[in-house]
Amino acid sequence: MWVKVCGLTTPEAVAAAVEAGVDAVGFVFAESKRKVTAQQAAELARNVPGSILRVAVMLHPSQAQLDEVWSQFRPDVLQTDIDDLASLQLPDGLQVTPVVRAGRTLPAALPSRLLFEGPVSGTGETTDWSAAAHLAARTQLILAGGLNAGNVAAAIATARPYGVDVSSGVEARPGVKDPEKIHEFVRIARAAGNGAVQ
Repeated sequence: MWVKVCGLTTPEAVAAAVEAGVDAVGFVFAESKRKVTAQQAAELARNVPGSILRVAVMLHPSQAQLDEVWSQFRPDVLQTDIDDLASLQLPDGLQVTPVVRAGRTLPAALPSRLLFEGPVSGTGETTDWSAAAHLAARTQLILAGGLNAGNVAAAIATARPYGVDVSSGVEARPGVKDPEKIHEFVRIARAAGNGAVQ
């Protein structure tokens, strides 16, 4: 089970995510309580091992915004709404995780990997796990939206995703992650992914 912790804003949260063994860490550049600058993201991610993907999470970015994040932060992956991609010139070497939102029209050809969540990011509301399950049978689906240690096992059992993405569900308060919650979420998600749900 692939696991990403998103919306990291402090060195302690980044360290907890790395210690917990996540596959990816996400830094938000869209308007949010979790928004960071490209320079802040670069500082926060400085000691993240190369085996962990560093994801720039954006929403309707301009080319100038993307270029700034790329030049200062050098993320491994850009995560943004699938409709944003047609208007962007992507730098060589930047992977993409398109975001597909519940209730929206799906593209005719699905990307090989996508992130599926609700209409608005970062709200802590769960998305449609049944719809996610249909998509997960056709592509590598990363499930996001309202996940936490209490519901991630059920979400994985229902949607059968390739991976899960958590943000507000591991926070002590909006925008500030709780290291213990990060560890607990990753442990439960991995166990559920291995079929060893308690």
